[in-house]
Amino acid sequence: MNSPNDKKTIGLRDAISIGIGGMVGGGIFAVLGLAVSLSKGATPIAFLIAGIIAFITSYSYAKLSLIYPDRGGTVKFINQQFGKGVFSGGVNNLLWISYIVMLSLYASAFGSYAPNLLSITGKEALDPHIYSTGIIVLATLINYYSIKVVGEIESMAVIVKLIILLGFVSICSFGLIGNTNMEQLSISSWESPISILTGGMVIFVAYEGFELIANAVSDIDQPKKNIPKAYFYSVGFVVILYIAISIVTIGSLPFSQIAQAEDYVLAEAAKPMLGQYGFTIITIAALLSTFSAINASLYGGSRVNFEIAEDDELPHEFTSRFWNQPVGLLITSVFTVIAVNLLQLESISTAGSVGFLLIFAIVNYVGYRQSEQTKGRKFIPIAGVILCTIASIVLVVQQMQSNLEGILVSLGIILACFLMEWIYKRSESYSKKKHTF
Repeated sequence: MNSPNDKKTIGLRDAISIGIGGMVGGGIFAVLGLAVSLSKGATPIAFLIAGIIAFITSYSYAKLSLIYPDRGGTVKFINQQFGKGVFSGGVNNLLWISYIVMLSLYASAFGSYAPNLLSITGKEALDPHIYSTGIIVLATLINYYSIKVVGEIESMAVIVKLIILLGFVSICSFGLIGNTNMEQLSISSWESPISILTGGMVIFVAYEGFELIANAVSDIDQPKKNIPKAYFYSVGFVVILYIAISIVTIGSLPFSQIAQAEDYVLAEAAKPMLGQYGFTIITIAALLSTFSAINASLYGGSRVNFEIAEDDELPHEFTSRFWNQPVGLLITSVFTVIAVNLLQLESISTAGSVGFLLIFAIVNYVGYRQSEQTKGRKFIPIAGVILCTIASIVLVVQQMQSNLEGILVSLGIILACFLMEWIYKRSESYSKKKHTF
């Protein structure tokens, strides 16, 4: 067993892997079909818009991570700027609930792909919710059994899913030559600018995972050199990968077929070039990716919950342990099971995107306010504030017309997070006064 003085360091490659692994989880498998339904031929542009916002926000994260190298990550940034009051507590609670929403998205994607694998083997598929619930339960048990196993699964999954996705893009690109479906990428097949922006914001959840780097910065070797590179390289790589995947998908399948296979469109896109083998390989990649993402996000969500409670923004009971892990792990799992069984995919994606856009707008604001300490450029984080805010407003207004449930869920979550914090702070204040007298 290592002594407390033995500091484990993470190199640049591992730090980049954390960022890429956090982003290329279940998101791309879950939301690609949804993105095409909203933006049509402009889907690559939608991914680019969302990627630009993520890249700008990663600048604020990189600068703040250097002056606040803490495992609390986003929670630490918020509390340093706003103190430990109702506002910061509400935002941090929103971060935790957004983790739950992300877990629901990953589990929903797993439930969509799993029946396809069983149909290949000739077995009768069950209701997708059964697979979604089952994978959450399995991941919870693994988290309780060993955090080391969680890390090993994530490390293996990052390599496997990148090899498969890069192979998918490379091989299927040859099938695009002379393919009439490539005409779907022309401007005549684009939706309106507002719809393209909405499409980009609904799928923004596919980029949020880079913020996991912030939780590991205290262990990163040569931080001044490697932390900015870890953020920028990982986000930049994923933006290019997502754009390439969306081009290949739209160039391989007609829009009608994409709509028909919306929940598992990436596997369907492999069929024209690779046949049933390609469909099977991508399906397995999707199941592995979503499973590893659920594993890692369960751990991350429980740690966020623990950090918030330690900072006196949730009841201290959340710092207690159930078996060998924080009780927040079990609570996070239970809420995830409820969400994935009650909400539709688009509502989950919308709620996740709204939550993270608001959180990233606030982190960008912190980056702006802390620019003197970070020695950063003020115009970059302020651009992030403006873009995240505009994107949030456009997403809410546009989705109110087509996905009212998603907007009501999003607003309900935000209200609940701040109301929960206000009630907790009031009860704490009353308890202290009672003990004083």
